[in-house]
Parts: sequence; structure tokens; C-alpha cells
Amino acid sequence: MKLRRTLLYVPGNNPNMIQDSMIYGADTILIDLEDSVSVYEKDAARYLVKYALRTLDFGKSEVAVRINGMDTPYWRHDISMIIPERPDMIRLPKAESAGDVKTLDAAISDLEAASGIKVGTTKIMVSIESARGLKNAYDIAVASRRMVAIAIGGEDFTADLGVKKTREGNELLVARGELVLAARAAGVDAIDSVFSDVNDEVGFRMETEKAKAMGFTGKSVINPRQIPIVHDVFKPTCEEIEEALKIKEAIKEAESRGSGVISLNGKMVDRPIVKRAERTLELAEMLGLIKEVAAC
Repeated sequence: MKLRRTLLYVPGNNPNMIQDSMIYGADTILIDLEDSVSVYEKDAARYLVKYALRTLDFGKSEVAVRINGMDTPYWRHDISMIIPERPDMIRLPKAESAGDVKTLDAAISDLEAASGIKVGTTKIMVSIESARGLKNAYDIAVASRRMVAIAIGGEDFTADLGVKKTREGNELLVARGELVLAARAAGVDAIDSVFSDVNDEVGFRMETEKAKAMGFTGKSVINPRQIPIVHDVFKPTCEEIEEALKIKEAIKEAESRGSGVISLNGKMVDRPIVKRAERTLELAEMLGLIKEVAAC
């Protein structure tokens, strides 16, 4: 399991922000060549990102680059310069069909082969930003073996619907639900949209808690101050870890008896509950939380 709780947006034309991006502990650093870079700075930003990937140590953070959309003339230039520098992942914005992903996949394969990189190394994440894209979300999510996540772009999606994006986010409820279902069915991560008011920490925490409850595995952030909040929300609670440990012990007990029936506190534990417990313990172990349970 790869942690993608936080995806920190970093403008690809800002050398200081790129240079400092790894100190905040984001699971994924998302260097942007799209919306945050004007058409007049696209070429310069590509060179900046190219040499940043070549020279900087991003530590434990996964490094992704958001290229320009396939409805622009820039995306091929982006990947031609970026892929040889071995980013972990390419983020494709405004994906609307499986064909978009397949075209990107093929182009990346050619560049990997030409650069001496094992074909298939570079992962892909897409952003769903339109009603058409959402309707094709599952087909998009399974269009390539490189696919590891799909995200929803809230601002663009609401613009496509012709509605205003609000603090409460009710206008995105159906879209978020459909995107999570598509991601789960495809076996990839589901990443929630950004929360643009960086000073509204209460609203941000509420939205992040809602995203977790809906089944999202992570959230995009635009300010380092938002990272600890997301990590806190997505961290398994002591109660969740304790329950998972009890289920683990119940499984061992059932196996020792040669029984396929697992019970805990007089109740049968079925397979979905076991899977949830396994995921909780896997996440807790990755975060070093198992030993903390006794202190709760």
C-alpha cells in the first residue's frame, strides 16, 4: 500500500517553493505545469522542473508532475522533457475518456524506452473535472496498468455543471460518491479536491472528515498548513486499531480450532470486516501507531 493521504500542489514556475516542498511531509509532491503557470512561462517552467527533478532530493515524498491537458499543444512538450528525469508519476488533468489515458500511456512508454527507463515505471494519476469525465471514470481508471489514482477537480467540475462551489460542498456530493465508487471498483486511490480557503481550518477539517467517511484515500492541498490536518484525519484512531487487533486475534483463534467461522464478542465477523481490519493494521504499522495503542 502506498500512502497518498496528501498531495501538495507546488507551482512549477516557483523555484523557492519547489526547493522547500519536501520539508513539509506531504505523501506526494505535485509539481504543477498547468493552471499555476501562464502560457508565457510554460517553456521556462518545464526547464525549471526538469532540473529540479534531476538535482533535488525529495526525501520520502512521491514526486508527481501535473502536465497540461491533452486539449492543449503543451502536454507532449511537458512529458518529453519530464519523463527522462524519472518522476514517480504524471498527473493528467481534465481526463474525459479512456482514450486520453491510452494515448498518454503510449507516449510515456516511447519516452521511457528512449531514455533507458523500464517501460511501465512511471505511474499515472488523472483528474476528473467534467460531467463527461465522471461518466467515464471507471473506464478511465482501468485504461492503463500505470493508473494508481483518480482525483476530482472540484472547481472545474462545478464550473462544468454551471454551479458555484460552496463551503458545504453539497453540489459535489454525487460526483464525489461516483468517483469513489469508480476508484474502488478499479482498485486505485481516490483523491479529493482542494479546499481553497487556507484560513478556514475548521471548514477544511470538516471537508476532510467527510471525504474520509465517503471512502477517499487522500486529499489535495494547496498550503503546507493543511497537511497535518489531513494526516490527523486519515490516521486510524486508537479504537479502530484496538478493534482491528482483536479481529486479528479472533482470526488466529478460529484458525487454531480449524474453524472457518470467526467470532468476536459473540458476533460473527465476515470477510468485509476482516479486510477493513487488515487495512487499518497495515496503515497503523506504516505510521508506527501500533505501539501507541497501549498509551491511549
